Amino acid sequence: MDAALQTMINNMPEKTGKSLDEWKTILKAMAFTKHSEGLNFLKKEHGVTHGYANTIILLSKEETPSEDDLVSNQYKGKESLRPIYKALITTIKPFGNDITITPKKTSVSVIRKRQFVLIKPATKTRIDLGLKLPGVPTTERLGNSGPFGTMCTHRVQLTSENDIDAELIGWMKEAYNLAN
Repeated sequence: MDAALQTMINNMPEKTGKSLDEWKTILKAMAFTKHSEGLNFLKKEHGVTHGYANTIILLSKEETPSEDDLVSNQYKGKESLRPIYKALITTIKPFGNDITITPKKTSVSVIRKRQFVLIKPATKTRIDLGLKLPGVPTTERLGNSGPFGTMCTHRVQLTSENDIDAELIGWMKEAYNLAN
């Protein structure tokens, strides 16, 4: 953070009557959809100058977590599963340069033109790997989609990096090929 911005934040209670955190709370309750709405609200309803109002709005926007943060949050308390996740990603990436890895709040989607793999830390000791393999019969290991519903057709439960074997890699490659 640059010195000028930090000075503005430090002076905010004196100049505007409230701290940045207090303004954030007020703006969150108002739930403005546009920058200009929040700006007008602060200027007209609270007499905040344009410079401070603009700064408050910009600093009040919820920070979008990075992809690394999303994945790290998924594995909090489940750190022993992180090597399995990393091994899965390392295994999948060479399938093609058209793969997009998209972390979400509770899972990671692996997409070609469509999602073909979904990685979800299900418990402290297990990752559920969802696969999109329409028409492929289930087996003892290649179970039905379970909690994934229609997002996937099958689910494999992984408890160790050793579960990423030739059979599993074959299913992931097949799902990749079907997602074109």
